[in-house]
Amino acid sequence: MSPILLSIVIAALVVGMVLAIGFALTGRGDARASERLDSLVGRGSRKDSSADMLLKQALQEVDKKTLLDKLTPQVLNLTKAIEQADANVKPSALFGVGVLAAALTGLAAALMVNIYVAPVVAVAAFTAPFGWLFWKRNKRLSTFALQLPEAMELVARALRAGHSLAAGLHVVAEEMPAPISKEFGRVYEEQNLGITLDDALKSLCERVPNLDLKFFVTSVVIQRQTGGDLAEILDRIGHVIRERIKILGQVKALTAEGRLSGVVLIALPIGLFILMLWMKPDYIELLWKDEMGIKMSVGAIVSMIVGTVFIKKIVDIKV
Repeated sequence: MSPILLSIVIAALVVGMVLAIGFALTGRGDARASERLDSLVGRGSRKDSSADMLLKQALQEVDKKTLLDKLTPQVLNLTKAIEQADANVKPSALFGVGVLAAALTGLAAALMVNIYVAPVVAVAAFTAPFGWLFWKRNKRLSTFALQLPEAMELVARALRAGHSLAAGLHVVAEEMPAPISKEFGRVYEEQNLGITLDDALKSLCERVPNLDLKFFVTSVVIQRQTGGDLAEILDRIGHVIRERIKILGQVKALTAEGRLSGVVLIALPIGLFILMLWMKPDYIELLWKDEMGIKMSVGAIVSMIVGTVFIKKIVDIKV
């Protein structure tokens, strides 16, 4: 291939990738600008109206009927992951971006490196949008968990001041930053629309899979049935959550060496395999062309999976 034609192909790939990423992330810049403007004027994060939330749910229900969601309803619930990540993208658009990125990067790898590297690069490019989605989801859930103790104390202070529980949730929605302000604001809006507070809180637990939040919802439901000092209960829950977060930080620091060792041990053979595909593909192609090489490849993959499970069991300490 001539250098001019190769330059044209590379330029087309770059433009296609930029357009695909821009299509997937449309609207995020305006949302960030609105959040910064709200913080400057002293308000909480901008919250969707009830009509906006209902419209967004309807759009997700329509998109749930696509072939992608029918093929993977149990294995990968993208609709729930997108809702938990608060990402402004549909599952079909995310899948389309992954397919386009895989095609473009695979073609680029085949032209610039060799044909053996292309499938590996294409698979990595296809999974990149989904990796971004779950990274964003985990980051948002972690931020929510860190904000929860302060929210419990804020609700408790509102109760001691004579406000109702719904008013306390509204105070959290107005005074605290996202994501907890958005979730508590949604609970407040739902109970304003006629949904019982218990059902709204249970829906919150379904949207945010957090064990400490389940403690809060369970205590509220029991207190509403049996009575008691809810403010004191919330103070105790907030104290327990803060202590758990402190212990989790200590555990994370003590297991950092084990987690880093696991990452290195798992990434080393994969990186060496990709490097050999790039530098000398005729040498490593024996792993899938020779009978003994196939057996060795299967044994290596099984050993890596077993090692990953064991390392995760060692460093994953429940608190």
